[in-house]
Parts: sequence; structure tokens; C-alpha cells
Amino acid sequence: MRPDIDIYGVFLPTLGAIAFAAYLLNAILRRALAYVGFYRLVWHRPLFDTAMYFCLLGVIALSLNKVSL
Repeated sequence: MRPDIDIYGVFLPTLGAIAFAAYLLNAILRRALAYVGFYRLVWHRPLFDTAMYFCLLGVIALSLNKVSL
């Protein structure tokens, strides 16, 4: 993974860009889960949303790292 992303001369940390992408995906998933009614089964919605955000962040970061096992 590259340490910085260059967007028209503005350098952004890669983790910041990944965190923003995870936030957007999390917002889409939250709306979809609320529409379906999934949150009726969840005990603590903010805790679930935070855990889902960090899971998305980890999946995106690991998918960008070309780790060979």
C-alpha cells in the first residue's frame, strides 16, 4: 500500500482515503439495513454500526495490501 495518494497535488494519507470509503459504504449499508428492518434484531444499534464500520475498514485495507499467505 502506498503511504500517500496524490489528488491534483494534494497528498492524502492512504488510511484517510480508506476511512472515507468505509464511511460511505457504511452509510449505504446502514440505510439498507434500516429499510429491510434488520435493526429490530440488533441489541445496540450504535455499537453495531461502529463494529460494521471497522470491519469494512479492515476489509478494504487488507484487500489493498497484497498479502500472500
